[in-house]
Amino acid sequence: MSQKYFNRELSWLRFNNRVLQEASDKNVPLIERLRFLGIFSNNLDEFFRVRYATIKRILRAGKNAKKSLGGIAAANLLEKITAEVIVDQGRSFEILNQLEEELKNENIIIVDETEILPEHEDFIRSYFNHEVSPALATIMLNEDTEFPSLRDGLGYLAVRMVMKDKTLPVKHALIEIPKSLSRFIELPAIENDHKQYIILLDDLIRDRMHYIFNIFDYDHLEAHMIKVTLDAELDIDIDLKKSLIEKISRSVKDRKDGDPVRFVYDKSIHQDTLRFIMSKVEIDDSDSIIPGGRYHNRRDYLKFPSLGRKDLLYEKKTPLPIKGISMRGSLLEMISRQDILQYAPYHTFSNTIKFLREAALDPKVQDIKITIYRLAEVSQIAASLINAAKNGKKVTVSIELQARFDEQANINYAELMQEEGVKLIFGVPGLKVHCKACLISREEKGKMIRYGFISTGNFNEATAGIYTDYTLFTANKKILKEVDKVFDFFEVNYKIYRYKHLLVSPHTLRNGIESRVRREIAFAKAGKKAHLRMKLNSFSDFKMIDLFYQASNAGVQIELIVRGICCLIPGVEGMSENIRVISIDDKYLEHPRVYQFNNGGAIEVFISSADMMGRNLDNRVEVACPIYDENVKKEILETLDICWADNVKAREICSNQLNNYVPKTKEQIRSQFATYEYYKNQL
Repeated sequence: MSQKYFNRELSWLRFNNRVLQEASDKNVPLIERLRFLGIFSNNLDEFFRVRYATIKRILRAGKNAKKSLGGIAAANLLEKITAEVIVDQGRSFEILNQLEEELKNENIIIVDETEILPEHEDFIRSYFNHEVSPALATIMLNEDTEFPSLRDGLGYLAVRMVMKDKTLPVKHALIEIPKSLSRFIELPAIENDHKQYIILLDDLIRDRMHYIFNIFDYDHLEAHMIKVTLDAELDIDIDLKKSLIEKISRSVKDRKDGDPVRFVYDKSIHQDTLRFIMSKVEIDDSDSIIPGGRYHNRRDYLKFPSLGRKDLLYEKKTPLPIKGISMRGSLLEMISRQDILQYAPYHTFSNTIKFLREAALDPKVQDIKITIYRLAEVSQIAASLINAAKNGKKVTVSIELQARFDEQANINYAELMQEEGVKLIFGVPGLKVHCKACLISREEKGKMIRYGFISTGNFNEATAGIYTDYTLFTANKKILKEVDKVFDFFEVNYKIYRYKHLLVSPHTLRNGIESRVRREIAFAKAGKKAHLRMKLNSFSDFKMIDLFYQASNAGVQIELIVRGICCLIPGVEGMSENIRVISIDDKYLEHPRVYQFNNGGAIEVFISSADMMGRNLDNRVEVACPIYDENVKKEILETLDICWADNVKAREICSNQLNNYVPKTKEQIRSQFATYEYYKNQL
């Protein structure tokens, strides 16, 4: 019997390996490749803070969780993860070395403390004295004093001092690399030298260590980088006297005291230093211990400087206006005439902001309702909602305080909106609100007319420039009446509402999808064309996977575009030979969820915020919205066709075989497309 499911954590590591492939791909501009290396590292940090930490909790609790972990015992899974990460980390260091060599060919030189030119010494001395030294924390260590709490994700230089007086013990210290300073310091240009020089902050500190420790009479001084990752799962206080904001705020603050789950160190560190630190950090056998290279916290490469080298970056493309839609005049009036599809970042996100700004100023608009999951650090969305409240609109915001790693930002905006008279709803007990929807009511000729939008992505200006997402602007009465029911559910959540058009979890989404898959099975058994296609971030729900296997065995042709986790194993004879899976990792983060069902030729299309994961189908409030406008449906199907690249010419342009996305995959294609319009023109 073939393996039935692929483990979700190991599948996620394969996804992150595909991100690493982007860093090694010579078709990607050089500086962008460095930034992909940063994405790889940042992803890995979050994985350990959340998923690895969760498995470790399962192990400590002694739970038998083999089924939920894909048939692998927790202890074995932790070992497998560590083994794979060590391999990937080794590969990432090789890629970094390759990239540094390629940078040299472009006259960009990264120097360490042994390679500093005489022309740069004065600058480095001054920069250290005025910028670094005031931000530096240096902690002396010994056996008798309490070891400091290492902060999650920060880099530390573990210092070893061998004294001239050999009767004195070796001294140890930790230097905390300041997070407030750029990791990459551009050194001044040298006259008649066409090279650009960069030194990493940690190497600049290494160069000045003799200054830091000049009170000690040492013979030898060395420093190696270490880093710990802490459990970032929130433990929510059950105190009924505290508000939810207070509880989440306290839990976020408590993250700094989380248990270690990963320890990364420079493998050239002295073994005595390593043993001393590991004994103090309280690393145990269930933690992931990763020997690495000289530099950690490579997520900082996300901010590698551009150096004025546009030729080493992706070409910046101005977001396109939506055809036939003007930024002048009333957007609500345009929506009243037709549905509008925004496909960010190819289309400008400004339409979303314009919608809310117009609603805030329009005297006929009576109320605004919106769900908020992740806000930008500086949010025009929040500003527009506050503006609307100041203009006397009734503004209701369902804000999710447990949006992972954005909790504090959401708390800050929640408090600000509350002060300005915005009505806040903090989700539904036991359910995370993940759907993306907005609804306004406008008085027109004595009647209340609804306008709104439903999106696959967060209402966040920052991510809208790098995530692909669909937003449907509509005045469709049937859809918006049911969106209003979703907001009613937030306030009266003991009542189950009926939906004819939207699929809403946790009530109708799973059943709605299952019934449509079974409908395709019935078409296949009747000898008719049966086909479904989904574009997702993740597919890990075993019950849904089993149904897809059943559909494959019935002859339904299934095409899945899954960016990240995929526990379904495609291409296995007798189980999934009619299922193909591809993954797209490229310039933009593919974020929309789309469900397409052939339905006997009367194609149904839904856009959604929900992946095929148990948490989305059963434990979150999610919305899947049907696309009724034929022009909008055509646009979405066209973009899916381009992603799938069925056209032979498109395959020649964008196909690149991947190794073992999941076991026994027959075909895997990484589609590389710079912009949707480019490939549309190519086809």
